[in-house]
Amino acid sequence: MSTSPSPTDPESLPNLADEGDRPSITETNGTVARFEMAYENEPSERHAFGPPLLTKLPAIVWFGFSLAVSVVVVLAHHSSSNSPLYVWVVERDRGGVPASVLAFIILASGIATLVRSYMRGVIVQRSGIEARFVLPLGVPRVRRWAWAQIHRMVIDDRDDVMLELWTGEYDKLPSVSRPKDLAAFLEHKCAQHGVLLTRLKPLD
Repeated sequence: MSTSPSPTDPESLPNLADEGDRPSITETNGTVARFEMAYENEPSERHAFGPPLLTKLPAIVWFGFSLAVSVVVVLAHHSSSNSPLYVWVVERDRGGVPASVLAFIILASGIATLVRSYMRGVIVQRSGIEARFVLPLGVPRVRRWAWAQIHRMVIDDRDDVMLELWTGEYDKLPSVSRPKDLAAFLEHKCAQHGVLLTRLKPLD
């Protein structure tokens, strides 16, 4: 024999609208509620190794020349009209391209060349290795390899690094300013990702 529950009188139910600010569970228990994330994002791993000074030297020289030209043009425009610098820079360029325009173009070229030279090198990331080259005509080139693509890493006695891929191809990493640090760091990464490592001994 089953019995149904008796209906509740609506007048006996508490009126929630008249309660105002209800006390929270933390106030009732006298504790502070703490919520922690179940997953915390790990910091991105990115280690950059820039190019050597010898590779950046032509860009530094060109930037210094462009900066000197710009300074000369600015001084010429702010000097007196009787000065030889004003006559040589301002008065002689009348009828042609202004010296200020040429100086701006040269300075922009110097800045672009300097920035492009500093963008070379090797970047070791969590997902793999990124190499940035500059072709002979000045066209930048970027190559990326995931750790799963690298079968073996060969490091010679000068700490130059060559990658042997699973396809049987070989790619050499560009020279960097800290070759020993790069070789030591890549050796650690090879052990971490299960990549074979071969260190060549110096020839006698």
